[in-house]
Amino acid sequence: MIITNTKSNPSVQDPQYREAVRSVETTIDQLRRCPDGERERLQKDLAQLNEMFEKVTQGRVEIVIFGEISTGKSALINALIGKAVAEVDVQGGWTKQVWGTAWEGAGHRIHGLESSEVVLVDTPGINEVDGGDRAELAETTARRADLILFVTDSDLNEIEYASLVELAAVQKPIILVFNKIDLYQEHDRKALFETLKSRVGEIIPAEHMVLTAADPREIEHVIEQPAGGEKTEWLKPEPDVEQLKVLILETLEKEGLGLIALNAAMYAADKSDKISTMRIVMRNEQADQIIWTMAATKAMVVAFNPAVFLDVIGGFAIDALMIVTLSKVYGLNFSMAQARELSKAIWKAAGVFALGELVSWSASLFKGLTVGLGSAITMIPHGAAAGCSSYIIGRAAKHYFEHGGSWGAGSAKSVVSEILAQTDKDSVVNHLKDEIRQKLNWNRHADGQTG
Repeated sequence: MIITNTKSNPSVQDPQYREAVRSVETTIDQLRRCPDGERERLQKDLAQLNEMFEKVTQGRVEIVIFGEISTGKSALINALIGKAVAEVDVQGGWTKQVWGTAWEGAGHRIHGLESSEVVLVDTPGINEVDGGDRAELAETTARRADLILFVTDSDLNEIEYASLVELAAVQKPIILVFNKIDLYQEHDRKALFETLKSRVGEIIPAEHMVLTAADPREIEHVIEQPAGGEKTEWLKPEPDVEQLKVLILETLEKEGLGLIALNAAMYAADKSDKISTMRIVMRNEQADQIIWTMAATKAMVVAFNPAVFLDVIGGFAIDALMIVTLSKVYGLNFSMAQARELSKAIWKAAGVFALGELVSWSASLFKGLTVGLGSAITMIPHGAAAGCSSYIIGRAAKHYFEHGGSWGAGSAKSVVSEILAQTDKDSVVNHLKDEIRQKLNWNRHADGQTG
């Protein structure tokens, strides 16, 4: 994937804005420094961060519109723009159900950013999307928005109110738009508006609630004819969105630069937290897979090697290789010599548990004294015990690397003791015994070699 060059020199000198730009750059750099495998799985986040960087450096203000499908969201966009929108641009990184178009007649530009523009972004009707998907859509789109318009045409139903609460949690400015006011008598309209204020007063301030008629119904007009008589015509009034337009532009004039700066900084912080969490999860998954694979490999090597002590030597080599491999997962490229030293430190910290490895030495000696005939008796318990020790060493090394190449607040002994206390050794050993038995079943010459 080609990563866009995010270095910039924005002409706006506002310190909050410049800090927001730096926060997005820093988060992108954080992603760039990820190992290839992690960066591959985080491509979508990287693309979205690059888009946010472009948005904030160009000064693009995005106003996202939510509401049920029947509340007139599209009509509201057309009324604000002053014409029907025939073609729209898909917003990169967003769901395909979300689209936006530039509000060229808004008359708002952020000083110092020549590419500054206002974009109106429509979303699917919230009654078209199931609960879980609705919450995800609301969060994804709202986190990128600078200003939110929530459109309703009556008192809020349960789905609308729940969606409004979810949007408010994203902590973006929201304007509640009571649309289709032309459908109500004046006293009904006033009563409904007061009801809305009381319902959402803790979420949206009264000054951020407006009345509109984005697509007013036709009205019958009686026209007197010059020759006498009357003629009836049905005429469509002009959209009534002036109050909303004024409120939007006043908000942008007062807070436009601050809105996009705060939005970018919050977006970068959220992505940084998400990336850190995902990296921990991915590293844990990869490390656990390495530990189990190496433990099983050691179990096989020790169990199937009839040579005196070579099985144990081979097991030590596998432990060192496991530590080298784990170090790379956490960005600490250990050499085999460093890995052997860490393995020795873990062994020393293990104390009494290290006596379990004496089983391997004893079994290896027994194989030697019986000229290999003891393998059939010892191979499964011998191999499983060796694999279990490798599992413990791997868990301890994982802790060491998770803490940046240290034992953290504790010591090697306390860490290993805790790992031993938390490990169901019988379960680990039985799992490794099953691995060895499966391998035996693949070997047609191994009949009778069970234990």
